[in-house]
Amino acid sequence: MSDTPPGDTVLEVRDLHTHFFLRRGVVKAVDGVSFSLKRGEVLGLVGESGCGKSLTALSLMRLLPKGGARTIKGEVLLGGENILQHTPAEMREIRGRRISMVLQDPQTSLNPVFSVGDQLREAIERRRKGASLSEIMKEAVAALRRVEIAAPEQRIGQYPHQMSGGMKQRVVGAIAISGEPEVLIADEPTTALDVTIQLQYLKLLKRLQAENGMAILFITHDFGVVGRMCDRVAVMYAGRIVECGPVKQIFEAPQHPYTRALIASVPKMTGPAGRLTTIEGQPPSLMDLPVGCRFASRCALVEQRCLDAYPRSVRVGDAHTADCWKVSPP
Repeated sequence: MSDTPPGDTVLEVRDLHTHFFLRRGVVKAVDGVSFSLKRGEVLGLVGESGCGKSLTALSLMRLLPKGGARTIKGEVLLGGENILQHTPAEMREIRGRRISMVLQDPQTSLNPVFSVGDQLREAIERRRKGASLSEIMKEAVAALRRVEIAAPEQRIGQYPHQMSGGMKQRVVGAIAISGEPEVLIADEPTTALDVTIQLQYLKLLKRLQAENGMAILFITHDFGVVGRMCDRVAVMYAGRIVECGPVKQIFEAPQHPYTRALIASVPKMTGPAGRLTTIEGQPPSLMDLPVGCRFASRCALVEQRCLDAYPRSVRVGDAHTADCWKVSPP
């Protein structure tokens, strides 16, 4: 969890809809997502692959993939400004300086034909317009030292292929924070790292956050990372957030059947050995979503009203909500 107490809201997402418009139909990949993020807070966004986590992040950054993806509805309020209404030129000034992103694969995030120093320099120049080259390169070296890369004066002249996976992920992190953003989106940044390097990287992120109080949206599928890193967690399924609340409440008393199934599927290090818990079935097609609960076809508690209408969001605790007909308010 973050050591910095959460402050004012810096990012608020309201009813965000991002769809892919294809010849064979409309893929509703993000279909009504809402959440908020406070200064100094870490919000974990978890769910199965394909549930819309990464596309949500790309929607916030206005970096949607080409091929028919469009945000058709909603608001993304950064410091009270709806950045969905900004022009592409205005967004180029916002990205990196106010909101930044660490992608999950550093191998494809870094340009192989430019040195690490050149790529850092480009990010720093956007914030320090008019600074001399020597000043910018001195800051680039400091940025590498800040993410605990040894011998940064030598590394700054190297190319991505000359670095290990963990080192490249640190470089990507250095580029992301070089603009001193208010919000950092980390899209599964530890997926390609081994366990020991993962722990080092998470500690590094927490230290960097403590230094400037930035808010972090941490996208992951690992509940162990959520427990170590996050203050709150939002569980996403088939394009929507189905449960959201403080990490402790979600872990101790998950309300949505999908959240309970996800937590139950995490291997236990204690107790007798046994078969891993699995979630039977498949998520619904995002081109043909049901009118009712999207988890209904995989849920052991399903009843007729689950099939007839999407469940209302129920507040079950302090800042804890769940979208389920079976959940009752306290």
